[in-house]
Amino acid sequence: MHHGKLAATLLLLAVATTTVLSPEARADADFFVSTIGNDQWSGTLAEPNSEGTDGPLATVDGARHAVRALKKGQPDRARPIVVSIRGGTYFLDRPITFGPEDSGTQQAPVVYQAYAGERPVLSGGVAIGDWKVDDDGRWSAELDRVKSGRWTFAQLFVNDQRRFRPRLPQTGYYHIAKEVPPSPKTGGNGHDRFGFSGDELNADWANLEDIEVMAFHQWSASRMRIASIDAEQGVVTFTGQTRSSGWWGKYIQGHRFLVVNVREAIGQPGQWYLDRPSGRLTYVPMPGETPRDTVAIAPRLEQLLIFAGDGQQQRWVEHVQLKGLTLAHTNWLLPADGQAFPQAEIGLASAVAAMGARHVVLHGCCVRHTGGYAIAFGPGCRHNRLEDCELFDLGAGGVKIGHAASGSWGDVQQVPQSEEAIVSHHTVRNCLIAHGGRLHPAAVGVWIGHSPYNVIEHNDIFDLYYTGLSVGWTWGYAPSHAHHNDVGFNHVHTIGQGVLSDMGGIYTLGVSPGTVVHDNHFHDVQSFDYGGWGLYTDEGSTGIVMKNNLVYRCKCGGFHQHYGKENRIENNILAFGTLHQIQRTRAEEHLSFFFERNIVYWDNDSPLLGSNWNDDNFRMDYNLYFHAGKPVAFPGGLTLDQWQERRKQDLHSKVADPQFKDPGKDDFRLKDDSPALGLDFQPFDATKAGRTTPCVLTKDLPAVPAAFE
Repeated sequence: MHHGKLAATLLLLAVATTTVLSPEARADADFFVSTIGNDQWSGTLAEPNSEGTDGPLATVDGARHAVRALKKGQPDRARPIVVSIRGGTYFLDRPITFGPEDSGTQQAPVVYQAYAGERPVLSGGVAIGDWKVDDDGRWSAELDRVKSGRWTFAQLFVNDQRRFRPRLPQTGYYHIAKEVPPSPKTGGNGHDRFGFSGDELNADWANLEDIEVMAFHQWSASRMRIASIDAEQGVVTFTGQTRSSGWWGKYIQGHRFLVVNVREAIGQPGQWYLDRPSGRLTYVPMPGETPRDTVAIAPRLEQLLIFAGDGQQQRWVEHVQLKGLTLAHTNWLLPADGQAFPQAEIGLASAVAAMGARHVVLHGCCVRHTGGYAIAFGPGCRHNRLEDCELFDLGAGGVKIGHAASGSWGDVQQVPQSEEAIVSHHTVRNCLIAHGGRLHPAAVGVWIGHSPYNVIEHNDIFDLYYTGLSVGWTWGYAPSHAHHNDVGFNHVHTIGQGVLSDMGGIYTLGVSPGTVVHDNHFHDVQSFDYGGWGLYTDEGSTGIVMKNNLVYRCKCGGFHQHYGKENRIENNILAFGTLHQIQRTRAEEHLSFFFERNIVYWDNDSPLLGSNWNDDNFRMDYNLYFHAGKPVAFPGGLTLDQWQERRKQDLHSKVADPQFKDPGKDDFRLKDDSPALGLDFQPFDATKAGRTTPCVLTKDLPAVPAAFE
């Protein structure tokens, strides 16, 4: 494709739909940035002048320097400093980094916003042009920087849609044939090999060092590089190892695996292969695609935007706002020793990463086509807001609060040791977080680690392969900073999708007093094996209130507590669990939870209560149970009367039809004569969960293809 046609097509894609912004974005900016600008100009004009001697700046980085100069000249400024960015695609050669010197003030925040009616895209990728069409209809491009070893990539985005590398098997999964003891090089701290069957792996494949083997454990997956293949013994050994010698880090017989990036397997439309030694990119076009009308972008940068405060000196990046911007195309490369993280893949980088950032706002922005997470708030971050944003087509997950996987100021996977390192008071509101886990299925929609006082509300979170919302990062009753978090009015669905196990629509860990999970809508949580729950209080969850949540069609039940202390599960509707409705795993000496004023409704042959109900260190009362016309049985086959008499539980509970309006069509509103009302059940409006405004920045993008089955 000629460069002029390529640029025109990219501009057309960038401004295809409008961004709703105030008129001030057009007229009252201090500086302008344009794809036809020049960083040697003043930047005070929205377009080049007729003489070609002045006009907009060419880069956001150029605008950042102009803002610094303006602040020096106007130290007492009391109104926002505004940078207006024209539509088009800006290919970054390095991440844009904001330091303390780039801060605004409460009265004069620094605002980088889209020019009204236009859509600027900050891209970490490179546009691929000059395609040649081979005799077999495949396209190819020669990439000198790849051949010389200066660049490689593991993702490709064609016409704004993710494309995948060839994999084996073409559909479904292979299964580990046998467990093999780890090699001595692991030091007994992980596993680095397993047995396979037949010709599932072949030492004669091209570029064997670039082939990736992805093995699925329980709640995580490992992606490894091949060190050697013993065809006679049917054993593959990897360059790296998993992170545990325990059962959850093993390559267990019968577990699934995939082989990714096999040159010999390419053939299906949309597949591509990068031959690193030769620098040749091969692409099998989709029906109707032609080189002339196709925009292909390969990612180069791992991160696009970094807020880099100085935590040691307590110099923060403050009062910077991004509005209406799209950030796209981040890279991720498999490390030499593979990728194996214990849970939630929080060690991955993010397209937007913040350390020591305070009062930073992202409003109406889009982060899409990522290799890792979309956004992360790490050490020292406080009082930041993410509102009306759309995080879409993610290699990993959406938002991390508590760990940025970048920078060197502490490791807040553990409890922060300094007061200033604590991450707190973040808001994620009215955001779309969807189509995640495309490279890393164990990633989470919104993850909160050791972080208190966060508000996660009115978000749509869906199409993930692991957990929707995760709060807390302490296994057991050790000290934790994950307290007083407010998770409400979110719509979380289509989670798990049969890929991983041990997950929840909402998943909590550790001691968390003051945390409330309320007025959410959770449904369709389907694990591969065990553990697909709606409300999931895992190890040590303590002092959490879960109320007014609508939960249905979860494989292992609407609520499960592994172990914890004095959680309150109140006034929820739990319906249509597949294997059971409520689950409890571990009995402890203290009171596990209160389960009161809930409605539990199901119509299959699964039991009401699953797993461990042998003691009475829980309190159940004022609940309404209904088994769609069948008898309700408690553990040991007890009737409700027997359960009340022998176990002193559910003393005021009833078995009766709750009189939902149309549960078969997911309408769980109560009729006026519902017996639940007599048990002091308080009706709530589940339609209030989710976003309150429609999508703008992603509404015209093509569908995101599934990564796993």
